[in-house]
Amino acid sequence: MKIHILGASCAGSTTLGETLSARLNIPYFDTDSFFWEKSAVPYTVKREAQLRSQLLKDELRKSENYIVGGSLVSWGEEWKQMFDLAVFLYLPKEIRMKRLVQREIERYGNQIYDDAQRHKLFLEFIDWASKYDDRSFTGRNIGIHENWLGSLNCPVIEIAGDTTVAERLKRILEVVDRG
Repeated sequence: MKIHILGASCAGSTTLGETLSARLNIPYFDTDSFFWEKSAVPYTVKREAQLRSQLLKDELRKSENYIVGGSLVSWGEEWKQMFDLAVFLYLPKEIRMKRLVQREIERYGNQIYDDAQRHKLFLEFIDWASKYDDRSFTGRNIGIHENWLGSLNCPVIEIAGDTTVAERLKRILEVVDRG
């Protein structure tokens, strides 16, 4: 089974992907690990598009089954054919943004307030992420994800609301077990 899990930042894709990976005993790959170069200031240096795509494909070729978490909408048309199932997670903005701030505090502590560069990056990221529900936003938004999902050649499970990981897992496993 080849599964793609996506949603807005802090919708729960990574948590669900890692949990599903452990349950199904298949590898999980996070697109952020391929999109971003390792750098002194994390999440600031984007990897060249063709290279990131090739690096992920190289990893996926090593496994018959896999889970990819994160958005692939700008990675190329070939990605639309690479999955047996897609899972779209949607959380209301208030919940997502609260989780996002908490995650950034857990990652960087007071640096997001005390370090000028980290604070600037934090504010820019919060601003970018807060626009997800605005279909006119030129960055990644819900409309772009809906269009992507509508163009896939596999079943799509949409899970909306503040559901637990166990509830999400149950919905996915029902489809996987039937498949």
